Amino acid sequence: MNETSDQILQRPLRESWFSRFQVAALAALTIVAVIGKFYLPRLIPNTEWLELPLLLTVYFGLMRHGPIASLLFGAFVGLAEDSLSPANLPIGMYGITKTLVGYFSASVSMRFNVENSFVRLVLSFFFFFFHAFFYWVMRRALLGQIVPFDPQETFVHGALNAVVALPLFAVLDRMRLSGSV
Repeated sequence: MNETSDQILQRPLRESWFSRFQVAALAALTIVAVIGKFYLPRLIPNTEWLELPLLLTVYFGLMRHGPIASLLFGAFVGLAEDSLSPANLPIGMYGITKTLVGYFSASVSMRFNVENSFVRLVLSFFFFFFHAFFYWVMRRALLGQIVPFDPQETFVHGALNAVVALPLFAVLDRMRLSGSV
């Protein structure tokens, strides 16, 4: 054997994220999150601020470390969300914003240690704010709608989503590490 093959054989095999977090379970969680976004406020009042599809997109991007896979996952989540959104919005608005969130969260995960809870909290807040702001920009620029943007409300909702993200990410980590999902 030569030196290169020895290095390859000695290198620990990196487990694929998909082998631990099966595609079917991920699709089921995504569908539950998307449906929950629209039906949870009907069951529990004042939960319109909760963005489970966005948090799932951020988690996938942070854990996958692959911009292309995260971009495609964000597009899937966003288009699924668009399909259930009210009829007055065209399909693709959430798709575009979630695609960008997926891509940027994966890009950030390649540069920083995203296993730290504080880093996850800050990134969840940042990506919520980014998502809300970019969605507002697109509605004004692409659709010509005059939609107000309240930074204080977005800040509060972002903080609430970041707080919800910590236990959600911990549960998803346990599911991923145990191999049950």
